[in-house]
Amino acid sequence: MAKLELLSPAGDMERLKMSVLYGADAVYLAGTDFGMRSFAGNFSPDELPKAVEFAHSHGVKVHVTVNTMPRNEEIAALPPYLEQLQDAQVDALIVADMGAFTLAGKYAPKCQRHISTQQSIANYECAQAWYDLGAKRVVLARELSLDEIRTIREKTDKDLEIETFGHGAMCVSYSGRCLLSNYMTGRDSNRGACAQPCRYQYALMEEKRPGEYFPVFEDEKGTYIMNSRDMCTIDHLKDLMDAGIDCIKIEGRAKSAYYAAVVTGAYRHAIDDVAAGREIDPIWRDEVEHVSHRYYSTGFYYGYPGQYTEHSRYIRQWQVCAIVESCDENGLALCSLRNKFSVGDGLEVVGPDIRPFPFTVKEMKTMENEPLDEPRTPQMQFYLQLPKPVPAMSILRRNVDLSPK
Repeated sequence: MAKLELLSPAGDMERLKMSVLYGADAVYLAGTDFGMRSFAGNFSPDELPKAVEFAHSHGVKVHVTVNTMPRNEEIAALPPYLEQLQDAQVDALIVADMGAFTLAGKYAPKCQRHISTQQSIANYECAQAWYDLGAKRVVLARELSLDEIRTIREKTDKDLEIETFGHGAMCVSYSGRCLLSNYMTGRDSNRGACAQPCRYQYALMEEKRPGEYFPVFEDEKGTYIMNSRDMCTIDHLKDLMDAGIDCIKIEGRAKSAYYAAVVTGAYRHAIDDVAAGREIDPIWRDEVEHVSHRYYSTGFYYGYPGQYTEHSRYIRQWQVCAIVESCDENGLALCSLRNKFSVGDGLEVVGPDIRPFPFTVKEMKTMENEPLDEPRTPQMQFYLQLPKPVPAMSILRRNVDLSPK
Protein backbone atom coordinates (compact mmCIF):
# COMPACT_ATOMS: atom_id res chain seq x y z
CA MET A 1 0.00 0.00 0.00
CA ALA A 2 1.74 3.16 -1.23
CA LYS A 3 1.58 6.36 0.78
CA LEU A 4 -0.68 8.97 -0.81
CA GLU A 5 0.91 12.00 -2.41
CA LEU A 6 -0.78 15.15 -1.11
CA LEU A 7 -1.42 17.72 -3.86
CA SER A 8 -2.48 21.15 -2.60
CA PRO A 9 -3.75 24.33 -4.28
CA ALA A 10 -1.63 27.39 -4.95
CA GLY A 11 -3.73 30.24 -6.32
CA ASP A 12 -0.95 32.78 -5.75
CA MET A 13 2.43 33.04 -4.03
CA GLU A 14 1.01 33.38 -0.51
CA ARG A 15 -1.17 30.31 -0.96
CA LEU A 16 1.72 28.40 -2.51
CA LYS A 17 3.92 29.13 0.51
CA MET A 18 1.17 28.04 2.89
CA SER A 19 0.60 24.76 1.04
CA VAL A 20 4.33 24.05 0.90
CA LEU A 21 5.09 24.90 4.53
CA TYR A 22 2.03 23.06 5.89
CA GLY A 23 3.04 19.77 4.30
CA ALA A 24 2.10 19.36 0.64
CA ASP A 25 4.10 16.88 -1.44
CA ALA A 26 3.18 18.84 -4.57
CA VAL A 27 1.23 21.96 -5.47
CA TYR A 28 -0.84 22.77 -8.52
CA LEU A 29 -1.17 26.23 -9.97
CA ALA A 30 -1.74 28.12 -13.19
CA GLY A 31 0.14 30.63 -15.25
CA THR A 32 -1.67 33.52 -16.84
CA ASP A 33 -3.10 31.42 -19.68
CA PHE A 34 -4.91 28.12 -20.33
CA GLY A 35 -5.84 27.46 -16.68
CA MET A 36 -9.36 26.93 -15.38
CA ARG A 37 -9.37 29.32 -12.40
CA SER A 38 -9.47 32.86 -13.74
CA PHE A 39 -10.33 34.32 -10.32
CA ALA A 40 -7.30 32.88 -8.58
CA GLY A 41 -4.27 35.17 -8.49
CA ASN A 42 -2.27 32.84 -10.76
CA PHE A 43 1.37 33.36 -11.68
CA SER A 44 2.92 35.77 -14.16
CA PRO A 45 5.94 34.77 -16.28
CA ASP A 46 8.18 36.53 -13.75
CA GLU A 47 6.51 34.95 -10.70
CA LEU A 48 6.40 31.37 -11.94
CA PRO A 49 10.14 30.58 -11.76
CA LYS A 50 10.24 32.04 -8.25
CA ALA A 51 7.29 29.86 -7.24
CA VAL A 52 8.97 26.76 -8.64
CA GLU A 53 12.26 27.64 -6.93
CA PHE A 54 10.53 28.06 -3.55
CA ALA A 55 8.64 24.78 -3.88
CA HIS A 56 11.66 22.82 -5.08
CA SER A 57 13.81 24.23 -2.26
CA HIS A 58 11.38 22.52 0.13
CA GLY A 59 11.26 19.26 -1.84
CA VAL A 60 7.80 19.99 -3.26
CA LYS A 61 6.82 19.40 -6.90
CA VAL A 62 4.91 21.88 -9.06
CA HIS A 63 2.09 20.89 -11.42
CA VAL A 64 0.75 23.56 -13.78
CA THR A 65 -2.77 23.46 -15.19
CA VAL A 66 -3.08 23.81 -18.96
CA ASN A 67 -6.54 22.31 -18.93
CA THR A 68 -8.81 24.62 -20.89
CA MET A 69 -10.01 23.49 -24.31
CA PRO A 70 -8.14 25.91 -26.60
CA ARG A 71 -9.88 27.35 -29.63
CA ASN A 72 -8.30 27.94 -33.03
CA GLU A 73 -7.21 31.50 -32.32
CA GLU A 74 -5.49 30.40 -29.09
CA ILE A 75 -3.39 27.53 -30.42
CA ALA A 76 -0.54 29.65 -31.78
CA ALA A 77 0.18 30.95 -28.27
CA LEU A 78 0.41 27.45 -26.77
CA PRO A 79 3.87 26.27 -27.94
CA PRO A 80 5.78 29.29 -26.55
CA TYR A 81 3.77 29.07 -23.35
CA LEU A 82 4.66 25.39 -22.95
CA GLU A 83 8.32 26.20 -23.57
CA GLN A 84 8.11 28.87 -20.89
CA LEU A 85 6.72 26.33 -18.40
CA GLN A 86 9.51 23.87 -19.15
CA ASP A 87 12.12 26.64 -18.81
CA ALA A 88 10.65 27.40 -15.37
CA GLN A 89 11.35 23.73 -14.49
CA VAL A 90 7.78 22.80 -13.58
CA ASP A 91 7.42 19.09 -12.92
CA ALA A 92 4.12 18.29 -14.63
CA LEU A 93 1.49 19.77 -16.92
CA ILE A 94 -2.18 19.02 -16.30
CA VAL A 95 -3.87 18.91 -19.71
CA ALA A 96 -7.32 18.04 -20.99
CA ASP A 97 -7.26 18.72 -24.72
CA MET A 98 -5.67 16.15 -27.06
CA GLY A 99 -4.02 18.88 -29.11
CA ALA A 100 -2.58 20.50 -25.97
CA PHE A 101 -1.39 17.05 -24.84
CA THR A 102 0.42 16.49 -28.16
CA LEU A 103 1.98 19.96 -28.15
CA ALA A 104 3.12 19.47 -24.55
CA GLY A 105 5.00 16.34 -25.59
CA LYS A 106 6.71 18.31 -28.36
CA TYR A 107 7.43 21.65 -26.69
CA ALA A 108 7.80 20.62 -23.03
CA PRO A 109 9.17 17.05 -23.19
CA LYS A 110 10.89 17.33 -19.80
CA CYS A 111 7.54 17.85 -18.04
CA GLN A 112 5.30 14.94 -17.13
CA ARG A 113 1.84 15.02 -18.69
CA HIS A 114 -1.12 14.48 -16.37
CA ILE A 115 -4.62 14.13 -17.80
CA SER A 116 -7.10 16.50 -16.19
CA THR A 117 -10.38 15.46 -14.62
CA GLN A 118 -11.91 17.52 -17.44
CA GLN A 119 -11.33 14.47 -19.67
CA SER A 120 -13.85 12.56 -17.50
CA ILE A 121 -11.80 9.33 -17.43
CA ALA A 122 -14.21 6.73 -16.05
CA ASN A 123 -12.91 3.36 -17.26
CA TYR A 124 -9.67 1.39 -17.47
CA GLU A 125 -9.49 1.34 -21.26
CA CYS A 126 -9.53 5.12 -21.41
CA ALA A 127 -6.96 5.41 -18.63
CA GLN A 128 -4.66 2.88 -20.31
CA ALA A 129 -5.05 4.61 -23.68
CA TRP A 130 -3.76 7.88 -22.25
CA TYR A 131 -0.82 6.04 -20.67
CA ASP A 132 -0.02 4.39 -23.99
CA LEU A 133 0.03 7.84 -25.59
CA GLY A 134 2.56 9.10 -23.07
CA ALA A 135 0.64 10.30 -20.02
CA LYS A 136 2.28 9.65 -16.65
CA ARG A 137 -0.88 10.23 -14.60
CA VAL A 138 -4.65 10.40 -15.00
CA VAL A 139 -6.91 12.49 -12.77
CA LEU A 140 -10.06 10.41 -12.71
CA ALA A 141 -13.59 11.70 -13.11
CA ARG A 142 -15.01 12.73 -9.76
CA GLU A 143 -18.11 10.59 -10.28
CA LEU A 144 -16.35 7.25 -9.70
CA SER A 145 -16.77 4.95 -6.72
CA LEU A 146 -13.84 3.34 -4.92
CA ASP A 147 -14.81 -0.01 -6.45
CA GLU A 148 -14.61 1.48 -9.93
CA ILE A 149 -11.24 3.06 -9.12
CA ARG A 150 -9.96 -0.25 -7.78
CA THR A 151 -10.88 -1.91 -11.09
CA ILE A 152 -9.07 0.79 -13.06
CA ARG A 153 -5.99 0.26 -10.90
CA GLU A 154 -6.10 -3.53 -11.42
CA LYS A 155 -6.50 -3.33 -15.19
CA THR A 156 -3.99 -0.62 -16.10
CA ASP A 157 -0.20 -0.52 -16.28
CA LYS A 158 1.30 -0.38 -12.79
CA ASP A 159 3.43 2.64 -13.80
CA LEU A 160 0.36 4.73 -14.58
CA GLU A 161 -0.32 7.03 -11.63
CA ILE A 162 -3.90 7.58 -10.46
CA GLU A 163 -4.96 10.87 -8.93
CA THR A 164 -8.36 11.69 -7.47
CA PHE A 165 -9.94 14.56 -5.56
CA GLY A 166 -9.88 14.21 -1.79
CA HIS A 167 -11.31 17.43 -0.40
CA GLY A 168 -13.19 20.54 -1.49
CA ALA A 169 -16.05 21.76 -3.62
CA MET A 170 -17.92 19.37 -5.88
CA CYS A 171 -19.52 20.29 -9.19
CA VAL A 172 -23.12 19.34 -9.93
CA SER A 173 -22.23 18.84 -13.59
CA TYR A 174 -20.24 15.88 -14.87
CA SER A 175 -16.64 16.69 -13.92
CA GLY A 176 -17.20 20.38 -14.44
CA ARG A 177 -18.54 20.23 -17.98
CA CYS A 178 -21.29 22.76 -17.37
CA LEU A 179 -22.72 25.41 -19.69
CA LEU A 180 -25.26 26.83 -17.23
CA SER A 181 -23.01 29.70 -16.16
CA ASN A 182 -22.20 30.56 -19.76
CA TYR A 183 -25.86 30.69 -20.77
CA MET A 184 -27.02 32.68 -17.74
CA THR A 185 -24.16 35.09 -17.11
CA GLY A 186 -21.77 34.88 -20.05
CA ARG A 187 -19.08 33.51 -17.74
CA ASP A 188 -17.62 30.28 -19.12
CA SER A 189 -16.96 27.53 -16.57
CA ASN A 190 -14.49 25.94 -18.98
CA ARG A 191 -12.49 29.16 -18.88
CA GLY A 192 -12.39 29.20 -15.10
CA ALA A 193 -15.06 31.86 -14.69
CA CYS A 194 -18.04 29.86 -13.38
CA ALA A 195 -20.63 31.97 -11.55
CA GLN A 196 -21.90 28.81 -9.78
CA PRO A 197 -25.56 29.16 -10.82
CA CYS A 198 -26.08 25.62 -9.49
CA ARG A 199 -26.00 27.23 -6.03
CA TYR A 200 -28.90 29.59 -6.78
CA GLN A 201 -32.42 29.21 -5.41
CA TYR A 202 -34.82 28.70 -8.29
CA ALA A 203 -38.55 29.25 -8.77
CA LEU A 204 -40.94 28.44 -11.63
CA MET A 205 -42.64 31.21 -13.62
CA GLU A 206 -45.40 30.43 -16.12
CA GLU A 207 -45.10 32.32 -19.41
CA LYS A 208 -48.52 34.02 -19.18
CA ARG A 209 -48.12 34.91 -15.49
CA PRO A 210 -44.97 37.13 -15.46
CA GLY A 211 -43.79 38.03 -12.00
CA GLU A 212 -45.74 35.22 -10.37
CA TYR A 213 -43.26 32.74 -8.93
CA PHE A 214 -43.93 29.19 -7.81
CA PRO A 215 -41.47 27.30 -5.58
CA VAL A 216 -39.54 24.38 -7.05
CA PHE A 217 -39.15 21.43 -4.70
CA GLU A 218 -36.97 18.40 -5.20
CA ASP A 219 -38.47 17.15 -1.95
CA GLU A 220 -39.73 18.65 1.28
CA LYS A 221 -36.25 19.91 2.22
CA GLY A 222 -36.12 22.94 -0.02
CA THR A 223 -35.48 24.51 -3.40
CA TYR A 224 -31.70 24.49 -3.84
CA ILE A 225 -32.15 21.58 -6.19
CA MET A 226 -28.63 21.56 -7.68
CA ASN A 227 -26.56 22.51 -4.63
CA SER A 228 -23.82 19.92 -4.10
CA ARG A 229 -22.08 19.25 -0.80
CA ASP A 230 -18.33 19.65 -0.34
CA MET A 231 -16.11 16.57 -0.32
CA CYS A 232 -14.18 15.44 2.75
CA THR A 233 -12.28 12.12 2.84
CA ILE A 234 -10.01 12.62 5.84
CA ASP A 235 -11.83 9.80 7.67
CA HIS A 236 -11.37 7.39 4.74
CA LEU A 237 -7.73 7.72 3.69
CA LYS A 238 -6.94 4.05 4.29
CA ASP A 239 -9.72 3.07 1.89
CA LEU A 240 -8.28 5.43 -0.75
CA MET A 241 -4.83 3.92 -0.29
CA ASP A 242 -6.22 0.38 -0.46
CA ALA A 243 -7.94 1.23 -3.75
CA GLY A 244 -4.55 1.97 -5.32
CA ILE A 245 -4.84 5.75 -5.53
CA ASP A 246 -1.42 7.42 -5.79
CA CYS A 247 -2.37 11.03 -5.13
CA ILE A 248 -5.26 12.98 -3.62
CA LYS A 249 -5.92 16.55 -4.62
CA ILE A 250 -7.29 19.29 -2.38
CA GLU A 251 -9.60 21.52 -4.41
CA GLY A 252 -9.32 25.25 -3.82
CA ARG A 253 -7.02 27.42 -5.96
CA ALA A 254 -9.56 30.25 -5.62
CA LYS A 255 -9.82 29.81 -1.84
CA SER A 256 -7.86 31.58 0.85
CA ALA A 257 -4.29 31.06 2.04
CA TYR A 258 -5.78 30.09 5.41
CA TYR A 259 -7.82 27.33 3.73
CA ALA A 260 -4.75 26.05 1.88
CA ALA A 261 -2.72 25.98 5.10
CA VAL A 262 -5.26 24.37 7.43
CA VAL A 263 -6.60 21.71 5.06
CA THR A 264 -3.10 20.81 3.85
CA GLY A 265 -1.84 20.53 7.42
CA ALA A 266 -4.78 18.38 8.48
CA TYR A 267 -4.41 15.93 5.59
CA ARG A 268 -0.61 15.85 5.96
CA HIS A 269 -0.86 14.60 9.53
CA ALA A 270 -3.75 12.26 8.76
CA ILE A 271 -1.95 10.66 5.81
CA ASP A 272 1.17 10.21 7.90
CA ASP A 273 -0.84 8.60 10.69
CA VAL A 274 -2.56 6.14 8.35
CA ALA A 275 0.67 5.26 6.55
CA ALA A 276 2.31 4.53 9.93
CA GLY A 277 -0.60 2.34 11.04
CA ARG A 278 -1.75 4.80 13.69
CA GLU A 279 -5.24 6.04 14.43
CA ILE A 280 -5.73 9.55 13.05
CA ASP A 281 -5.32 12.12 15.80
CA PRO A 282 -8.83 13.63 16.24
CA ILE A 283 -7.40 17.14 16.31
CA TRP A 284 -6.63 16.90 12.59
CA ARG A 285 -10.12 15.68 11.75
CA ASP A 286 -11.44 18.68 13.66
CA GLU A 287 -9.25 21.05 11.66
CA VAL A 288 -11.25 20.63 8.44
CA GLU A 289 -14.23 22.09 10.35
CA HIS A 290 -12.17 25.24 10.97
CA VAL A 291 -12.29 26.41 7.34
CA SER A 292 -15.14 27.88 5.32
CA HIS A 293 -17.06 24.98 3.77
CA ARG A 294 -20.45 23.63 2.82
CA TYR A 295 -21.85 20.53 4.47
CA TYR A 296 -19.47 17.63 3.87
CA SER A 297 -19.94 14.32 2.08
CA THR A 298 -17.60 11.61 0.78
CA GLY A 299 -18.27 12.46 -2.85
CA PHE A 300 -19.13 9.44 -5.00
CA TYR A 301 -16.62 7.09 -3.37
CA TYR A 302 -19.29 5.15 -1.46
CA GLY A 303 -22.29 5.90 -3.68
CA TYR A 304 -24.41 8.93 -4.49
CA PRO A 305 -23.47 11.72 -2.06
CA GLY A 306 -26.80 13.53 -1.96
CA GLN A 307 -27.33 17.27 -2.06
CA TYR A 308 -27.99 19.91 0.56
CA THR A 309 -31.21 21.56 -0.54
CA GLU A 310 -31.96 23.96 2.32
CA HIS A 311 -29.46 26.67 1.35
CA SER A 312 -26.12 27.13 -0.39
CA ARG A 313 -24.35 29.18 2.27
CA TYR A 314 -20.91 28.39 3.59
CA ILE A 315 -20.24 27.48 7.21
CA ARG A 316 -17.74 30.08 8.48
CA GLN A 317 -16.95 29.90 12.17
CA TRP A 318 -13.32 31.01 12.36
CA GLN A 319 -11.59 34.26 11.48
CA VAL A 320 -7.89 34.84 10.81
CA CYS A 321 -6.52 37.55 13.09
CA ALA A 322 -2.82 37.64 12.22
CA ILE A 323 0.07 35.83 10.54
CA VAL A 324 3.32 35.16 12.41
CA GLU A 325 6.24 36.51 10.38
CA SER A 326 8.92 35.42 12.85
CA CYS A 327 9.16 34.21 16.44
CA ASP A 328 12.09 34.04 18.87
CA GLU A 329 12.95 31.25 21.30
CA ASN A 330 10.91 32.95 24.04
CA GLY A 331 7.69 33.06 22.01
CA LEU A 332 7.85 36.76 21.13
CA ALA A 333 6.25 36.87 17.71
CA LEU A 334 6.41 39.51 15.02
CA CYS A 335 2.92 39.46 13.50
CA SER A 336 1.05 41.00 10.58
CA LEU A 337 -2.59 41.94 11.23
CA ARG A 338 -5.49 40.52 9.20
CA ASN A 339 -8.50 41.26 11.45
CA LYS A 340 -8.48 43.31 14.63
CA PHE A 341 -8.52 41.78 18.11
CA SER A 342 -7.65 42.96 21.62
CA VAL A 343 -5.68 42.14 24.71
CA GLY A 344 -7.76 39.67 26.72
CA ASP A 345 -9.20 37.91 23.66
CA GLY A 346 -8.96 34.14 23.38
CA LEU A 347 -7.22 32.98 20.19
CA GLU A 348 -5.84 29.78 18.71
CA VAL A 349 -2.52 29.18 16.96
CA VAL A 350 -2.17 26.74 14.09
CA GLY A 351 1.13 26.41 12.29
CA PRO A 352 3.42 24.29 10.13
CA ASP A 353 3.82 20.92 11.84
CA ILE A 354 2.47 22.04 15.24
CA ARG A 355 -0.70 21.00 17.01
CA PRO A 356 -3.23 23.85 17.28
CA PHE A 357 -3.38 25.34 20.77
CA PRO A 358 -5.43 28.08 22.49
CA PHE A 359 -4.09 31.05 24.41
CA THR A 360 -5.26 34.37 25.83
CA VAL A 361 -3.71 37.55 24.46
CA LYS A 362 -1.83 39.15 27.35
CA GLU A 363 0.71 41.52 25.86
CA MET A 364 1.24 43.31 22.54
CA LYS A 365 3.59 46.09 21.51
CA THR A 366 4.04 48.37 18.53
CA MET A 367 7.15 48.26 16.37
CA GLU A 368 8.37 51.19 18.49
CA ASN A 369 8.02 49.02 21.61
CA GLU A 370 4.98 50.93 22.92
CA PRO A 371 2.13 49.04 24.67
CA LEU A 372 -0.66 48.05 22.25
CA ASP A 373 -4.17 47.07 23.29
CA GLU A 374 -5.75 46.58 19.87
CA PRO A 375 -4.00 46.57 16.48
CA ARG A 376 -6.39 48.02 13.92
CA THR A 377 -4.69 48.74 10.61
CA PRO A 378 -4.69 45.80 8.16
CA GLN A 379 -1.21 44.42 7.44
CA MET A 380 0.32 46.45 10.30
CA GLN A 381 3.22 44.76 12.08
CA PHE A 382 3.31 44.37 15.83
CA TYR A 383 4.78 42.15 18.54
CA LEU A 384 2.73 39.62 20.48
CA GLN A 385 3.86 37.38 23.31
CA LEU A 386 2.92 33.73 22.73
CA PRO A 387 3.03 30.95 25.33
CA LYS A 388 5.77 29.18 23.34
CA PRO A 389 7.79 29.54 20.13
CA VAL A 390 6.00 28.78 16.84
CA PRO A 391 7.23 28.61 13.22
CA ALA A 392 6.96 31.49 10.81
CA MET A 393 3.70 31.48 8.80
CA SER A 394 1.74 30.24 11.82
CA ILE A 395 -1.79 31.63 11.93
CA LEU A 396 -3.63 33.29 14.80
CA ARG A 397 -7.40 32.79 14.61
CA ARG A 398 -10.50 33.19 16.73
CA ASN A 399 -13.84 31.48 16.94
CA VAL A 400 -16.49 33.81 15.52
CA ASP A 401 -19.51 32.79 13.48
CA LEU A 402 -19.31 34.55 10.12
CA SER A 403 -21.75 32.24 8.34
CA PRO A 404 -24.30 34.13 6.20
CA LYS A 405 -27.73 34.20 7.78
